[in-house]
Amino acid sequence: MKPNEFSEIVNHDKSHVWHHLSQHKPFQTTDPMVIVEGKGMRVKDINGREYLDAVSGGVWTVNVGYGRESIANAVRDQLVKMCYFANSAGNIPGAEFANKLIEKMPGLSRVYYSNSGSEANEKGYKLVRQLASLKNDGKKHKIIYRDRDYHGTTITALSSSGQFERRDQYGPYTPGFIEMPHCLAYRSPNGDDPDFGVQAAKELEKIILREDPDTVGSVCLEPITAGGGVIVPPEGYFETIQEICKKYGVLLHMDEVVCGMGRTGKWFGYQHYGVKPDIVTMAKGVASGYAAISVTVTTEALFNEFLAEPSEKMHYFRDISTFGGCAGGPAAALENLRIIEQENLLDNVNRMADYLMDQLFELQQKHSIIGDVRGKGLFVGAELVKDRDTREPVDESVAAAITADCLDQGVMIGRTNRSLPQYNNTLCLSPALICTKDDIDQIISSIDVALGNLPGY
Repeated sequence: MKPNEFSEIVNHDKSHVWHHLSQHKPFQTTDPMVIVEGKGMRVKDINGREYLDAVSGGVWTVNVGYGRESIANAVRDQLVKMCYFANSAGNIPGAEFANKLIEKMPGLSRVYYSNSGSEANEKGYKLVRQLASLKNDGKKHKIIYRDRDYHGTTITALSSSGQFERRDQYGPYTPGFIEMPHCLAYRSPNGDDPDFGVQAAKELEKIILREDPDTVGSVCLEPITAGGGVIVPPEGYFETIQEICKKYGVLLHMDEVVCGMGRTGKWFGYQHYGVKPDIVTMAKGVASGYAAISVTVTTEALFNEFLAEPSEKMHYFRDISTFGGCAGGPAAALENLRIIEQENLLDNVNRMADYLMDQLFELQQKHSIIGDVRGKGLFVGAELVKDRDTREPVDESVAAAITADCLDQGVMIGRTNRSLPQYNNTLCLSPALICTKDDIDQIISSIDVALGNLPGY
């Protein structure tokens, strides 16, 4: 394209595109960023400037990197052959990906397709609600979620999200969702207790008993809290959660929308903790952003609850996702999975994770503003504080200034963004599973420089 054509594109964008998570007032005097090209871990904007992307597409999605021709070709070939049919019928890549996926998820057996993480979680909630209706007149319908966790952008998904600033102004919310406390040791009075993980998990039991076990259908948790501050569960946490769920007949729903497909060094985040969920949802990394796809995976036991004679007209799962019938999504997902396997990307995640954490700990020793470093695999966070002793958080403007400085240096990093009052203070890193030590060095160097440029720190 010629420079005048680039200018026209920017004008079209400013005039007509409503960007996500953005206040548009500044666009009256400045231009929005328009990304036009990507290769590996680097992208170029419309002005030709290159950036190292340390957040995999901005929201933890492009796990295998940009420019994967084999994925694009798989989607193209599938679309020419058969692009779409409602998922009341099957398609070949849908059947093949479901089989490959279940091989990675012992104890689970059924795959339900849709097109976003929010929708995948809604399917999980609808399963719980319909099961309650089928078995006990709707009584066991309540769903417990956790403070700081995020499960999607629809009204019901927001009703189950523990991020006040994400939810605020969108109520009234869907009833029947109950919040439990987060498990961030760094922000808990008893966080130094070696039994903190068990203590934090037992808050679930208190809430189940308070609400009445006969009314609680499921608990929905991120294995590692993402946008709420990259919170890794303390030792003993999920083992205790599992015990409590079994004790009270509560389904365990693991939201793997961010963690799934290798981000944490295993295929799924929950697999670090020995739990056996009833429902697992995933989206972002399933096809690394090359096609829109999400899945809700369940046990055979849960699937069987919806089996009945056809004469029982209201007994089956009466749900549909229009774009769950797109054949391009599972075609992309199949090739994405093949790449992760054949390039041994899980091994790379674990190698690079150790290096990334070591570099962050060194940065913490140098800059007192870094109060805590935490993460799993290539999914890490650095929480920023005014004072390490009091752990008083910095204002979110400080984290915003650091990300802006890194961007000026040509590195895209993330941060908790307008989610938690007072605690939008965590820098977030989630480089693609293909990242190298050189990539990590560039990321860490940019943060180091940005921290050094902060006035008063």
